[in-house]
Amino acid sequence: MTGDDRTSAIPDSATHVVVGAGVHGLSTAWHLARKIRKLGRTPDIVVLDKTAIGAGASGIACGVVRNNYFQPAMRELMAHSVRIWEEYAGELSYHPVGYLQISPECMAGDVAGIHEEQRGIGYESVFVDGASATRRYLRALFPDWRAEGITNVLHEKRGGYANNMASVRGLARMARAEGVRIVEGVRVRGMRRTGGAVTAVRTDAGEIRCEHVVVAAGPWIREVWRMLGQPDRVGIPLDGGAVFDSPMWTYWALQEGTLKVAPDFLADAGGAAPPVIHMDSDAPLYDERGELVTDSLWGVYFKPDANFGGVQGGTAPSRVDRPHDEVAVDPYGPASPEFVVGERFGRTWTAALAHCLGRFEGTAHLLSREPSGGLGCFTPDSFPVFDTVGENVSVIADSNHGYKMIGVGDLVAKEILGAPQALLEPFRLSRFAAGRLHPVSSSPFPWS
Repeated sequence: MTGDDRTSAIPDSATHVVVGAGVHGLSTAWHLARKIRKLGRTPDIVVLDKTAIGAGASGIACGVVRNNYFQPAMRELMAHSVRIWEEYAGELSYHPVGYLQISPECMAGDVAGIHEEQRGIGYESVFVDGASATRRYLRALFPDWRAEGITNVLHEKRGGYANNMASVRGLARMARAEGVRIVEGVRVRGMRRTGGAVTAVRTDAGEIRCEHVVVAAGPWIREVWRMLGQPDRVGIPLDGGAVFDSPMWTYWALQEGTLKVAPDFLADAGGAAPPVIHMDSDAPLYDERGELVTDSLWGVYFKPDANFGGVQGGTAPSRVDRPHDEVAVDPYGPASPEFVVGERFGRTWTAALAHCLGRFEGTAHLLSREPSGGLGCFTPDSFPVFDTVGENVSVIADSNHGYKMIGVGDLVAKEILGAPQALLEPFRLSRFAAGRLHPVSSSPFPWS
């Protein structure tokens, strides 16, 4: 197969079968093929996607790349991923503009700790503390900065954002150049297992015998998890000896959109592309009519829209309040009749933009009315699971952290070839039964 042509032709067998042609699936296939070639062998890798390359969460991702995590394991993993974004910036349509975490006093301790640990791993960032110093720093970047109640800012000099579909297509080209076969329009229907190993992947176009499977199905992990015979619930020990019976997966509706302004609308004081801006605030938020939107802790992020111009970003996701097996993942993203953003998002996001920068005053009517948003599938502690299930299935369940974590594919490929990776250890499935959950920050976002 050549180029980007869709095909449903599948081989009878392949050494490695990857389920999902998003960032994780394509990154793993690309890295694995390169490593196999370095060993003097010819890769035999097939990537399957039920729709098309980037048709899931990767294709609608806002594309932010950051290291701003309260959890040490996430920071180290992201530092590894940022290096890959930087090394292949051209191929992956990556913009290394940096990242700003702007916070109120209730988050100052968390953010200062992030800065110290970033310094410890050699990840360059600047921490500014105090309301006056923070205001001066931000107004030097954006003279119309006006948010009140902000007392600190963490400026990551690395990080930035990437163009979602351009990055995914770049990965697909890189994988194909290494001999990876990508088959679109083929749905996985089940797994044939012998003992603890999967010996074939069953699809609606036939069966593929295999030696190893990589599952990188994004929000569709629920279905593949069941095909692997894994439980829908997990017990998590609590203090005092009790055990919390948690669903393995929960769904959150992503809240993202675009403001139709000029491409250079968000330029900094020097006319250059600005850092990605993320602000959390405990100040009351009012819309352009002066009506209260919220007086609880809230958060917003925004950046230039890499695809169509304007400004793109979002607010904290909204948990889908129903059992996970009742959530319809298909049709996905903007095609969903249910899980797209509504008026509440538009009112909150545009109010937050105007709260931050004077240039957004009176621009709420420019909010795009095209459907946007999607679903993220989260684990019990809202952080990824990277593990081997059974004897030969590598599971990449990113808990909606996926797009930025492009380096996970490199690490999983190394493990497939027999080299355990310390960066993946904190994300094993066993952490739930052992009660080793990742620490929780004071952020209003479940993934920070």
